[in-house]
Amino acid sequence: MLGRRQFLSGSAAVSATIAMRAQAFAAAPFRIIVTETEIPLVPNSVTWLAQSMGYFDRAGVNVELTAVGQTPSAVAALRAGEGDMANISTDVALQLLARDQMNVRGVVSPDKALPFVIVTKKGIANAKALEGRTFGVARVGSVDYELSRIVLAKLGVDVDKLQYLAVGQPAIRAQSLLAGQIDATAISIGVVASIDSRSGIAVLVDQADYYKDAPYVTKINVITDDVAKARPKDVTAVVRGIILASRDFAKTPALWVNAMAKLRPDIKRSDLAALGTAYRSSWSVNGGLDLNALKFTTAALYRGPDFKDLKRVEPGDWIDASYIDGVLKTVGVVHGMDAPGR
Repeated sequence: MLGRRQFLSGSAAVSATIAMRAQAFAAAPFRIIVTETEIPLVPNSVTWLAQSMGYFDRAGVNVELTAVGQTPSAVAALRAGEGDMANISTDVALQLLARDQMNVRGVVSPDKALPFVIVTKKGIANAKALEGRTFGVARVGSVDYELSRIVLAKLGVDVDKLQYLAVGQPAIRAQSLLAGQIDATAISIGVVASIDSRSGIAVLVDQADYYKDAPYVTKINVITDDVAKARPKDVTAVVRGIILASRDFAKTPALWVNAMAKLRPDIKRSDLAALGTAYRSSWSVNGGLDLNALKFTTAALYRGPDFKDLKRVEPGDWIDASYIDGVLKTVGVVHGMDAPGR
């Protein structure tokens, strides 16, 4: 039986813990700017789910999501102080730094790589058969254009024999393929899953093989120096929430499927289940900042026209892995996937 002093001591500890949590949540919300207006069918969904499923709360940070259209809008919002962290494309982050337009730090990648697949019309037997055919891209020089050329070249394709047609965003590329306007394109497996009738198309290169040949880090969460100084504990808590949620989804895909089924009732549960299985090795269980992948990403971008004559910015110049390292010291490293790489 507890004595009065022990009881009071225990009560004081509980009260102190409650007070600390209350103080944390009384602070201004930590605002994360995201570039999709609805939860996406890719591992980037972890940010929404970490919030709705309480991972951020348990990590000790009150997160508020601000949805904007695309990366340029996210950058503008971050610059204007309308958010504390932004999930933006790696190429834009590098351009900001290379042009001395904005100093950002990459601290975590919730979705280290868009799960690209190469999809073709039915009847195209192999990659070599794409020579002479029309390949849809966002634009010449875009990320999907550059990466697909790398992947196809490694499969023995003479990539200069393809006809590249600038079509636009992934959903438009998918529709163009279904309409027979192009012969092939690279889109995420999530976009493929959202297509009602897939009888006329086939996946030529799956996401695992695509990423193996082109380990490109697509999006990174960035912060400014001011946020790094003012809210380091909150940044660490966000990173912790993302890592722990990612680990749970990797371990138990059904957990992701059940959560997504509530938020995306427009998607068949069978398609969500297929995606959950496909993403088992795609989650950022160690923070998503693999140094080798970041080096590949940098080299790939600087080969493109958007980086012509720009000063070279290497991962060590702007990637701040200290937040991930701090979390991994307490939760350990998951081996065999998402190498920390530092």
